[in-house]
Amino acid sequence: MKMVVCGCCATSWRRCVVMSLRLLFLLPAGLPVRSQGESQSDNKQMDNITIRQGETLFLSCSQGDFVTHTAWLNRSSILYAGEDKWSVDPRVSLVTLNQDEFTIKIEDVDLTDEGQYICAVQTSSRPRTTSVHIIVQVPPKIVNLSKDLVVNEGSNVTLMCLANGKPEPAIGWRMLSPSGDSLSSDSEVLEIPFISRYRAGVYECTAANDIAVDTQTVELTVNYPPSVSDGRDVGVTLGQRGVLQCEADAVPEADFEWYRDDRRIFNGFDGIEIEDAGAFSKLTFFNVSETDFGNYTCVAINKLGSANTSIILYEIIEPTSSTLLQVLEMTSSELEQTAFENNDLLEGPGAVQDGNSGTSTVFTPTCLLLVVLLQLLLKF
Repeated sequence: MKMVVCGCCATSWRRCVVMSLRLLFLLPAGLPVRSQGESQSDNKQMDNITIRQGETLFLSCSQGDFVTHTAWLNRSSILYAGEDKWSVDPRVSLVTLNQDEFTIKIEDVDLTDEGQYICAVQTSSRPRTTSVHIIVQVPPKIVNLSKDLVVNEGSNVTLMCLANGKPEPAIGWRMLSPSGDSLSSDSEVLEIPFISRYRAGVYECTAANDIAVDTQTVELTVNYPPSVSDGRDVGVTLGQRGVLQCEADAVPEADFEWYRDDRRIFNGFDGIEIEDAGAFSKLTFFNVSETDFGNYTCVAINKLGSANTSIILYEIIEPTSSTLLQVLEMTSSELEQTAFENNDLLEGPGAVQDGNSGTSTVFTPTCLLLVVLLQLLLKF
């Protein structure tokens, strides 16, 4: 071993460096190595260096006086021997080499660059080594994520998220929409048993370590059968426009069908227009006739089921000039008879009380006419 350390250096520096440094790797730290002059080698261990993936690493060691040869090694590979580059890696280059300092750099550091590096210096009296351990930190990256899912209501759902990184990232799930939902998980897996339509939305996976945070999202769609809002009956006068409306909640969106009794109505039938827009459907009559009045049924359908509601189109009768004329032509006796038949009007707040007897006094014919006229108008 003495011949290797010193004798070889005199004949072939490169061969000597390889053999000598291999011996240094085989020897435990602190074990004395002696040259021909029986001088002891120096082995120095520096503090670990932590660097992030993608950054540039600078490795430097001091030279001192009477240095004959020097080299930087990564594990068992020589990176630089003096000014000579032995590494084929284009990211490795020489920064400084003089009597005081020997510095190289490695650009765009990756996880494969992690490990022990040694600066070996041969002086005229003895060899000297300085070693340092490089720790490469890697930001988290999500490498496996569940695809967007479409499931039926009541199904069991499992969302998976896997990530790499150094230090190992912590992984968690949370529901983004609808906002305010408390559904979350602090593990790689999010379980949702018997999912309901209210759990549909966007879910976010987060992978975080001391370096950075990586996030990705999954959209979860929940299918469910239609439910239809209660229909509102519609009153229309003859010859006017009438619109029946139907609203359904369903995923996927429902298709609508309209029926009169057991007969289906199609768009354009008898001047009727059917217009569907998302969750809504409208049945429009442009000129309502006597035959249009009746009961209509709206049916909402998707692949999971159907629902329906009934809507009545009824007639509104407006008072006409002939109706008013008939009222005005009524005799006094007819008006009095009509008034007494509706004595609830006379017994209300409108009745006049006699100051002495407390009995009610009947309205004058003019007032009575106005009251009966108003009541008849309200009936129409």
